[in-house]
Amino acid sequence: MICIRRARPADAAAIGAVHVATWRTTYAGVLPEGYLAGLSTFRHATGYEAAIGDRRHGHAVFVAVAKGADAPAGQEETEGGTIIGFVSGGRSRRPQIGEGEVETLYLLDDYRDRGVGRRLMRAMAAHLAAIGCRSAMLWVLKDNPTRWFYGRLGGRLVAREAIRFAGQGLEQLAFTWDPIEALLLATAPAPEV
Repeated sequence: MICIRRARPADAAAIGAVHVATWRTTYAGVLPEGYLAGLSTFRHATGYEAAIGDRRHGHAVFVAVAKGADAPAGQEETEGGTIIGFVSGGRSRRPQIGEGEVETLYLLDDYRDRGVGRRLMRAMAAHLAAIGCRSAMLWVLKDNPTRWFYGRLGGRLVAREAIRFAGQGLEQLAFTWDPIEALLLATAPAPEV
């Protein structure tokens, strides 16, 4: 079973580990190998611990937790299960693109194409709507091989931006859902047959 819940401070280490693991697989060949090798689970965990406690600007973090047969093989399952993905966001840093922003969405490779990313996006969309955001947006690197996911959820490409990251020039893309109900509808659970 996989459940989605609000993150707790004790989840920070597992969230940091998911962040590092997903970046190393998703951005291999996109970002420098030395940069990816130097990613620190501890540093990311420290940042996520602060993010979990920071409710300013409507910020929230949700996690996907696998239990029982859905838990990753070879990993010790804690009492509450194993964190396999997460999403974070809050009020947008660029309100002219969207009122709410999905800042991060990371999911371990073995759990892709199983509806978990969609469920994490729904949790964030519902949160953003609950804090009064009428639209949502996110940035994704153009070379991210999973960027198609946002288009499949009905996100509209509305902006491109050149950035410098890890010592190199990259392009990022902004997707938006306006109104936010479009994202809620796109991530609604499928009716049972």
